[in-house]
Amino acid sequence: MNKKIFSGVQPTGNLHLGNYLGAIKNFVDLNNDNSNECIFCVVDLHAITVKQDPKELRKNIQETIATFIASGIDPKKSIIFNQSQVPAHAEGAWILSCVARMGWLNRMTQFKEKAGKDKEKASVGLYSYPVLMAADILLYDATHVPVGDDQKQHLELCRDIAQKFNSDFEIENFLQVPEPLIQKEFSRIMSLKDGARKMSKSELSDLSRINLTDDKDLIINKIKKAKTDPLLMPNTTKDLDERLEAKNLLGIYASLTNSTLEKSVEVFAGKNFSEFKEKLSEVLVDKIQPISLEIKKLLDDKSYLDNTLLEGVERANIIASKKIKRIKEIVGF
Repeated sequence: MNKKIFSGVQPTGNLHLGNYLGAIKNFVDLNNDNSNECIFCVVDLHAITVKQDPKELRKNIQETIATFIASGIDPKKSIIFNQSQVPAHAEGAWILSCVARMGWLNRMTQFKEKAGKDKEKASVGLYSYPVLMAADILLYDATHVPVGDDQKQHLELCRDIAQKFNSDFEIENFLQVPEPLIQKEFSRIMSLKDGARKMSKSELSDLSRINLTDDKDLIINKIKKAKTDPLLMPNTTKDLDERLEAKNLLGIYASLTNSTLEKSVEVFAGKNFSEFKEKLSEVLVDKIQPISLEIKKLLDDKSYLDNTLLEGVERANIIASKKIKRIKEIVGF
């Protein structure tokens, strides 16, 4: 059976290795499989759940589209668009928010994490955005959604909403209940400075991450300065349980070489970190530098990016507008 795949990325700007290995590399593989129909969305409506600078947001949308294409997603084969330009997403989110239950949203752990200690000052959008995420998916009859550990709960909510809508309006299988596509072992890439923290653009030190726009010298320097421990490279994966930085770097190497952690440990067992870091730098430069150069080239061709986005929006609108029209008829509008 052909898979219909939907996934989205927030336009945070300055996308890094964690974004690439955690999502975009997987998108490229899904795009390249001819049995898949893929829709990749820049979820700019999700982005405004926290305060944004409008100019920066517009720039970040362009940069995210450029990164998709530079990484290998074909905009002629897959649909690439930004969510805010397809009105059905906002309409669908409101209708589905009237189906979703407060108790379901109260259980969402990501809101608690993102809102922090002062939940009273968090936006309503931040609280309810999992319903918008459900609308994003359900508008396109997606059969599968790539998810990492931090999004599994939201996909479960999406499934619950779809099943309740179908049940409430006695219309079996109208909203497709999507299945998860669980990300591979190293979907969660950690900071180069702290193996216990996720790689993030919000971390103050730029040395904590490999940006997809970094050049060769920057990549080599960051890996050289990446935190390790004084021991030799581990002999088995069991040795990594207490060596988080070593595990993270070996995981990055395994992901970039399409290998496994076990095989990567075997290759470098007993060697000095300096030797391993040199090899990791080579692999990173080979993979990231072409993407970096292509991103810069695409960002210089604004008309191409604008036209690509416009085409994607038109294709997405055709699908989503039909679905929302039927949803509105079902609820009585």
